[in-house]
Amino acid sequence: MWVFGYGSLIWNPEFPVAEARIARVQGWRRAFCMRSIHHRGSEAEPGLVLALDASAGHYCDGVTFRVQPGAEADTLALLRERELISSAYLEAQVRADWPGGGGCSALVYVIDPDHWQYCGGVDLEEQAQIIAQARGGRGLNRDYLWSTAAHLAELGIADPELEWLAGRVRALVRSRD
Repeated sequence: MWVFGYGSLIWNPEFPVAEARIARVQGWRRAFCMRSIHHRGSEAEPGLVLALDASAGHYCDGVTFRVQPGAEADTLALLRERELISSAYLEAQVRADWPGGGGCSALVYVIDPDHWQYCGGVDLEEQAQIIAQARGGRGLNRDYLWSTAAHLAELGIADPELEWLAGRVRALVRSRD
């Protein structure tokens, strides 16, 4: 069983990993396009979390994780509890290609564009303003952004929008302190 991580799964998979490989999925883009009302925000003050948003001509680089053999059922249950806390994500299978050739079919959670938590098209400055102040059950929204951006950088995965957001949110937080 393979799982594609593009956000917090990269730095916090919470399941036993036998192997991890950088991978690319076509036709999707990583975006802060989901209002978070549990993990990184609240119903009163939603935060923003990453989701894969269908986008022809785009791609998303992330990490494929091969689940430790024998742990597939427990991993699937854990992922469903974590990712399907609301019905904004859809469980899907994608083709993930590895650099240099090969790839796998991987489980992934993508945004449902018809769900009320979907908020594609929010400009980057507004995203930064929301992320700088939101807090949810798993902590500050800004920590989620910064952890994701840092781990992508460590892996050599460029994401200019995420890099800009990380810098802008740092500036906003400094100006408020």
